[in-house]
Amino acid sequence: MDNSKMLTNYVRKMTAALMNAGVKAVVISPGSRSTPLAYAFASTEGLEMYMQIDERSAGYFALGLAKASGDPVVLLCTSGTAASNYFPAITEARNARIPLVVITADRPHELRGVGAPQAIDQIQMYGNQVKYSVDFPIPENNRDVDDYIDRQINRILSIALSAPEGPVHLNVPFREPFDIDFDMKTVSSTFVKRFKVTETLNESAVKELTTMLNEAVKGIIVVGEMPINFDKALFWEFAEALNWPVLCDPLSNLRTELSNRSGSLCIDNYDAILKSESFIKQAIPNMVIRFGAQPVSKPLSLFLKKIRPKIVVAVDESPEFRDPIGVVTHHIHSAAEAVLNIRVTKTETAYSKMWIETNEIVSSITAKHGDTIEDEGAFAQLLFDYLPSGADLVSGSSMPIRDIDTFFGKTGKGIAIFSNRGTNGIDGVVSTALGIQAARQRPTWLLIGDLSFLHDVNGLIATRFIEIDLTIVIMNNDGGGIFSYLPQANASTHFEKLFGTPTGLTFGHVAAMYDAQYDAVWTMDEFKSVLPKTKTKPLRIIEVFTDRSENVKGHRKLWTEITKRLDLNG
Repeated sequence: MDNSKMLTNYVRKMTAALMNAGVKAVVISPGSRSTPLAYAFASTEGLEMYMQIDERSAGYFALGLAKASGDPVVLLCTSGTAASNYFPAITEARNARIPLVVITADRPHELRGVGAPQAIDQIQMYGNQVKYSVDFPIPENNRDVDDYIDRQINRILSIALSAPEGPVHLNVPFREPFDIDFDMKTVSSTFVKRFKVTETLNESAVKELTTMLNEAVKGIIVVGEMPINFDKALFWEFAEALNWPVLCDPLSNLRTELSNRSGSLCIDNYDAILKSESFIKQAIPNMVIRFGAQPVSKPLSLFLKKIRPKIVVAVDESPEFRDPIGVVTHHIHSAAEAVLNIRVTKTETAYSKMWIETNEIVSSITAKHGDTIEDEGAFAQLLFDYLPSGADLVSGSSMPIRDIDTFFGKTGKGIAIFSNRGTNGIDGVVSTALGIQAARQRPTWLLIGDLSFLHDVNGLIATRFIEIDLTIVIMNNDGGGIFSYLPQANASTHFEKLFGTPTGLTFGHVAAMYDAQYDAVWTMDEFKSVLPKTKTKPLRIIEVFTDRSENVKGHRKLWTEITKRLDLNG
């Protein structure tokens, strides 16, 4: 077998094994050393291929694809610092439990550590930020190597897709030349199938949990970010039977597609409610059951940490159950559905009624926020009210996700909300949004701050290679708006230089560079007239200019009004 056929067999075997293990999409950043695999991926039917020149953005694009599809996604780059640029997205994927399959092409062993160009130490370069890392052998005409590829790839995919899901790393060395035989047919995988274990609760666990649920007088369900395939209908059957208030983080996607019954139990204003000390005194639960990650809301975390309920159950498919505030007393190691199939019957309680009525009071106050104030919250609220059913909303970290938590009220619309909350970083958000849109093929809206947008302007390069339907709403307050709400804002010395970080940049020229439809907005009336404009280009950018100090005043005025009202009721 000549070198071309040997190399072709090697990369075709890898491609076949990856597809057999569940991979449907690959994101490629061009480079020389990865040529053989890039050729193999590009010439394989049934494999969706995306191009992104910038590796840092490519990592987040792949993360968005995997987050929105629920399937593992391959990332491929050349050797050297190209591989280093995947690290931020890999870190997010590890903490957000996203199955990325990172393939870094490498120099052959004889060119490592000898000063060869584009050769760095790539062996286990991502450390414990990946669940598994393997250095593949050099391509050769060897049946044992073929068998190794088949089984190693299925092993590594099993690890990526086992709870907690997460990224894995394949380092693949190639010698020149890189010619492959395009006439050579796809090689089949000799590994047939993986059977995934379905987790169920044993009889004693069901009995104990049922007893706890039935005996709890004041109970709360807390739901954080959940996988896109989470069974919402089954969840609401469980919640309605239990008749407990459900504190719905926006990333749970339980605030949307609501019926009248589930809508009453969905508490979407808990972040504002739990700023009231008088309400807290009445609201102390004796049991909390949490699905998914701890929600965005800081007041909720402070509330639970302060009162430390007698029973706090974390339902988590991973043994690495999430408990950032140190209050969990029981961990149910299973998928959420195993618990949701437990059937309990509760009567309406004064406790649930109190949460529901308080939530309605706060909703009525929040709904009027934009009538007299033009801060970022009011602009965000107007955007959320406008969003059509069937759209996806992607949020940046810092203020955007907090404004979604405060102002995105429960609705019957079919809107899904996404954000990178594994590490809560502000980088890679544009690319994540593009990946989500590519996976779901729905009109997508991205709410993002100016600094976060600057972090990932390069992500827009992907728009030159794929069809998109993305509208980006940039809240441009000329700096880091979130810091104005934090204690360091009280010390004026060096605040602007170190935390405010004003750049003076606007994004009309960026929009022109990427041939985007562009609007600049300064007032609510302008935003109202701009939002319904016909979308004439695949990429649309709406830049909303706001003032950081006014944003702080507006938000705090709302919270003060809510707290005063609840204190009076209390």
